[in-house]
Amino acid sequence: MALIVQKYGGTSVGNLECIRHVAAKILTAKMAGHQVVVVVSAMSGETDRLMALAQQFSERPNPRELDVLLSTGEQATIALLSMVLIDNGCPARSYTGGQVCIRTDSTHNKARILGVSVAGILADLAQGTVVVVAGFQGVDNKGNITTLGRGGSDTTAVALAASLQADECQIYTDVDGVYTADPKMVPFAKRMAHVTFEEMNELASQGAKVMQIRAVEFAAKHRVPVRVLSTFIDGPGTLITHDEYNLAHAEHSLVSGIAYSRDEIKFALRGLPDKPGIAAKILGPLSDVHIEVDMIVQTQSLDYKADLTFLVHKRDLHEARQLVSPVLYDLNSSDLEISDSIAKVSLVGSGLRSHPKIASALFQILGNGGINIQLISTSEIKVSVVIDDKYLVQSLTMLHEAFNLGKEPKKVGIHS
Repeated sequence: MALIVQKYGGTSVGNLECIRHVAAKILTAKMAGHQVVVVVSAMSGETDRLMALAQQFSERPNPRELDVLLSTGEQATIALLSMVLIDNGCPARSYTGGQVCIRTDSTHNKARILGVSVAGILADLAQGTVVVVAGFQGVDNKGNITTLGRGGSDTTAVALAASLQADECQIYTDVDGVYTADPKMVPFAKRMAHVTFEEMNELASQGAKVMQIRAVEFAAKHRVPVRVLSTFIDGPGTLITHDEYNLAHAEHSLVSGIAYSRDEIKFALRGLPDKPGIAAKILGPLSDVHIEVDMIVQTQSLDYKADLTFLVHKRDLHEARQLVSPVLYDLNSSDLEISDSIAKVSLVGSGLRSHPKIASALFQILGNGGINIQLISTSEIKVSVVIDDKYLVQSLTMLHEAFNLGKEPKKVGIHS
């Protein structure tokens, strides 16, 4: 008997028929003798509907009240799913994030989990009850409802799995695993049987939408085995775990996968004073309000001037521009160029550590295709480039083929 945490996303519980299907999968796991904790998202489209309601009153709703509103989506799902399970003879009990005491900081709309109390869950499991928890939400130390940001249900599931010392955390979604590239963009992309936490962290941070990056970080820190599975198609999925497992079970490719993002905007600041502390003056205010900045490049130009270029998420455009503009005014620099017609493409793989020529091969492939590179960023296992958005599909296809990522994956294990 295993203790399993299962998470079902919005498309998995998109309507009543889908919820019945999810209940059947839970019942199958329960009949196999497993203890099951389930984390669910709001029904597909519900969070967007609630956000649209809020924006009828304000373009930028009060963060605390927005959390109160958005958290109701998951509350409806946990109640409906629990009702179906009970009607099928399976004891079940639903909990909101506050009821199960998922403690977070007080950063509304993108809170971070500080701790989870699982005594009540363990008591329910001991009685044979399936525990159904609302994802995406928690409470701060003053009892305020908080939400964890888009994809936050993944983090809820991993945090519960870590606290419960679960045997596996299963992320059910509308794809049957993690692919070498987005199959909607590259039709011949292949499912990976296994990927390391480190690689998945890079893939998620560079735009792969299979899992929220904070969930991957949490799983890596607490060494929680995670398996990405399809709600609608049976199969082994993709196992995400530590390097030791990978070395023991499979020969790893130099490049594991390609991620992309169309969700970022490029800020290019020209003619800044070339002296210490300027980057801090510009980026500090963004950090203070938790705006994430990516691919920071500073270059020296003529006449003791410098240029600073970086990326921010499109959702932060308005706030970032409001924060940057007065700093530029104080520095007597008004040359701010903002571009939203960009795409970021990233090669990810643990093999990049010992094969530096992969980066030069990437540059050569794009150059041969007539694709200009605007920005470059590297880490131990990742190379990212920013290109014009119109070349995105071409670049993904060329790179996927050049690095031979279309081969069949090796099978690794089975899921519970």
